[in-house]
Amino acid sequence: MMKILITGGAGFIGTNLIHKLITEHGDSEIQVLDNYSTGSPLNIIDNGNVAYHEFELTDYFFDKHIDSVLGNWKPDVIYHLAALARIQPSFNDPKNTFAANVVGTQNILEWARVNGSIPVVYAGSSSIHGDHYANPYTFYKHNGEMLCELYSKVYDLPTIITRFYNVYGDYMIPSESAYSTVLSIFDELKERGEPLTITNDGEQRRDFTHVLDICNALIACQEKINDLRAEYFELGTGKNYSINEVVKLYKSDSVNIGPRLGEMRETLCTDTKAYELLGWKPTYTLEEYIAQKVKEYDEKTISELV
Repeated sequence: MMKILITGGAGFIGTNLIHKLITEHGDSEIQVLDNYSTGSPLNIIDNGNVAYHEFELTDYFFDKHIDSVLGNWKPDVIYHLAALARIQPSFNDPKNTFAANVVGTQNILEWARVNGSIPVVYAGSSSIHGDHYANPYTFYKHNGEMLCELYSKVYDLPTIITRFYNVYGDYMIPSESAYSTVLSIFDELKERGEPLTITNDGEQRRDFTHVLDICNALIACQEKINDLRAEYFELGTGKNYSINEVVKLYKSDSVNIGPRLGEMRETLCTDTKAYELLGWKPTYTLEEYIAQKVKEYDEKTISELV
């Protein structure tokens, strides 16, 4: 039975990953660490092979406390997904963003090293292709990548760095959170029949990747990681859309809410290494996702009128 440790497992991507592991890889034994800062107890999956622990990765006494939680249990692989994962909140809270995204990563890598060189799959970000100094989030996620490289080069720890491109799908963080994504906000505004909110000129372009495609890539990483050291995989579709184009897909009106600083003008995955080394290729499209959402909202509106 594969033993898997997932940090941030009550969050958006972690919850989808656990669902996929227990439905398609039922022989997995999963332990989850989450402080529920952006993840939610509502995402806890009731399954005998999954155990959740409320845990702070930035704890100064990390080693002592994690051993008190896990005991002698040691994973075969660690998915390090825990992070404060949005650009805008990092401006107002750089200290906690640093702690979550750098100190937490350092603690996980060190624990993995001293416990038998446990392989680590790290959740990076496509934002590092922009200016590393544009915002605290990007800078700190880049620090996390460098820590993975350090542990691979100095300690021969197996690591993979995955870079996510604007992930969307089930269990997205609700729009009232500062950590919600543009599609989460658009979904909820569309459902309420309100105009979709655009920042800047709306011509900024994003490569959107479905969370189930991300999960497929993460599982493929698990199968290859023992042979890899600080290997990077870009997980995007290779197609991007302007925010104005996304609004049109929702068939909605829009309203401009002003400028937003620190973000890239464009994200687009052009790297094919994930396909070449992992055999991974995204299968979901943004058009299909939004068309289904629009259909659901239209059907709901009709049913309410009848």
